[in-house]
Amino acid sequence: MRLNRIALLLFILLIASCKTSVPVTSSQKSNFEKLASIKNVVKIEKRDLISHFDENYEIWFKQPIDHNDLSKGTFNQRVFLGFENASKPVIVELRGYGIGSDKAGELASHYEANQLAIEHRYFNNSRPAEIDWNTLTIENSAKDQSIIINAIRHVFPKSKFISTGISKGCQTTMAHRRFFPKNVDASVCYVGPLNFKREDPRIYSFLENVGTKEERNKVKAFQNLCFENRSALLEQMKNAANKGQLSWEFGVENALDYTILEYSFAYWQWGTDVNSIPPNNASPDKIYKHLIDVVGYSFFEAASVENLQPYFWAALTEQGIYGYETKPFKKYFGSNEVKKFDWAFPEGISKTYDTQPMQEIKSYLDKSAEKILFIYGQYDTWSATAVELQKDASKRQLYKFVKSKGDHKTRIKSFEKERQNEIYNIIDNWLK
Repeated sequence: MRLNRIALLLFILLIASCKTSVPVTSSQKSNFEKLASIKNVVKIEKRDLISHFDENYEIWFKQPIDHNDLSKGTFNQRVFLGFENASKPVIVELRGYGIGSDKAGELASHYEANQLAIEHRYFNNSRPAEIDWNTLTIENSAKDQSIIINAIRHVFPKSKFISTGISKGCQTTMAHRRFFPKNVDASVCYVGPLNFKREDPRIYSFLENVGTKEERNKVKAFQNLCFENRSALLEQMKNAANKGQLSWEFGVENALDYTILEYSFAYWQWGTDVNSIPPNNASPDKIYKHLIDVVGYSFFEAASVENLQPYFWAALTEQGIYGYETKPFKKYFGSNEVKKFDWAFPEGISKTYDTQPMQEIKSYLDKSAEKILFIYGQYDTWSATAVELQKDASKRQLYKFVKSKGDHKTRIKSFEKERQNEIYNIIDNWLK
């Protein structure tokens, strides 16, 4: 009897050992295991659930600082992955900046899809300890994104991938497609400029013609009112600096001038209500409050500029920005100079603007790009340098939709229902 029991025990152990020796297939692995096994993933953590996702992950990828010179070392780049279902599409959000949230965007929400949000190189903590600014190029950024997208595809081998981005994220999406046209199946770009010069003059002509003459006159009159009350507003800005520990590398006086000049750009960009503009007899307090309500401090203040340094570098070297014409305010400045953003370069370094990258994107859109949809707001100042499609663009499934009187917040949901259906029908066909 004892021998029989021993034999039975040995048999059970033999069966157990055979079971454990069966290899685990990829389909049997959890999503966490699949992601953690990616070659250049250096860290992965589960996050709290958000939006409609069943699983949320923060993932860090090791990336070359310079894809064309691997001797320069590496940095870690952050992505957020919201997992819903392996059979659903993957919406690739190219933020263009740092990632502020892993909440589902418009497309991922609409389709209850998976979402891959990629933080742009050198924003937030996606940066090396010491930045070589010359390695912050649209080519290196596009290669970052391609590596990440290709790596994530093994989790979603049957899914369609659609890239999308807003503003600078739209620029990023266009650039990624120019370098890797087949890396995703299609793209949806929101309110993104395609600038052809560092200070693109199309901005100036746009501001001279946008909206109604009455509204443009009110905007100009308010800027004049600010300059006429400049001394009082300067005291207001100094007080705000003391209270909020604000500072400006180019001085508080320049900060005020730039803020007043920025007003017209910001007014149209963000869809300001014309009725909110203070009258000519308004107090300096009300004038200053409205000015800051529209423009804010975040574009010129030192700490904000430091956080936005990658944006300014890209804008001043490859992607373009704008300047401020002082000609309409010559009596306050005494000259017609264009105020520029040279002061926003990193300390001790500058670089000549290269016109070629944006021209290459234009050529790609004009000649070979496929399956890209553009969304713009008519009154958004960045629409001054919006993408212009060729007459035959629809043959390559390139589309452009402009929301009447829309601003920089324009999204698909901003359109009337009939136009929303038209837009989503296009995307639906891409996802089939």
